[in-house]
Amino acid sequence: MDMPKNRFKQRMAKNQLQLGLFLGLANSISTEILAGCGFDFLLIDAEHSPNDLRSIQAQLQTIAAYPVSAMVRPPNHDTSLIKQLLAIGTQTLLIPMVETPQQARDLVAAVRYPPLGVRGVGIALERSARWTNIPDYFAQVAEQTCLIIQIESLLGIQNLDEILAIEGLDAVFLGPTDLAASMGYLNQSNHPEVQAAIKQALQQIHAAKKAAGIFSSDPALAKQYQAEGVSFLAIGADTIILRNACVNLLKERQKY
Repeated sequence: MDMPKNRFKQRMAKNQLQLGLFLGLANSISTEILAGCGFDFLLIDAEHSPNDLRSIQAQLQTIAAYPVSAMVRPPNHDTSLIKQLLAIGTQTLLIPMVETPQQARDLVAAVRYPPLGVRGVGIALERSARWTNIPDYFAQVAEQTCLIIQIESLLGIQNLDEILAIEGLDAVFLGPTDLAASMGYLNQSNHPEVQAAIKQALQQIHAAKKAAGIFSSDPALAKQYQAEGVSFLAIGADTIILRNACVNLLKERQKY
């Protein structure tokens, strides 16, 4: 069978704007509903939600039937966990809280097979290779794997140029909320100093010829980030969309 193509990585290489949604409900039914809504990518989050390997794999299988790309954010940099996420079919990884060049180098090694990396070889047990059903898997896997690092702290910003120099990073995703907290502005991601740091970081990312992404549920800010060259935007989360929809529905009904 053919190797699944990483459509997210292909579009990113063409600098096509992609809009996505964080998934925190850890449920294949809600994921399937959202997979048919027209988003470019769905980001299965295991950092701030109860997603685990089994729920992530089930959602990857669900998303595969729809014209939307899947992305996974693990809770940490653990090489063994990254190996498992790749094994269950994750093609695009978003790794949180990258702050140093050495962390970036270790992550590149974690997604690559030897001699370029440390990823373990066990394709007879892995969905990624369709259990050896992709004959030229090893010739294609690197091209279809996308590694995105998340810069979301003052230390990460300070080390950004050195991090960007690491070969093997496909893109950088900025996290305004944690960045603001690390700068002393908890829950103030709109603070002028935070926004200035983001703008400067975007300029550095573009100068390094890397793709840039960011989270923003604020339409005005999202438009601003797009104008500054962001090519992929996470614009919300399934949890808060569900809550807001229910709160608004109840408010409307209570008017009767």
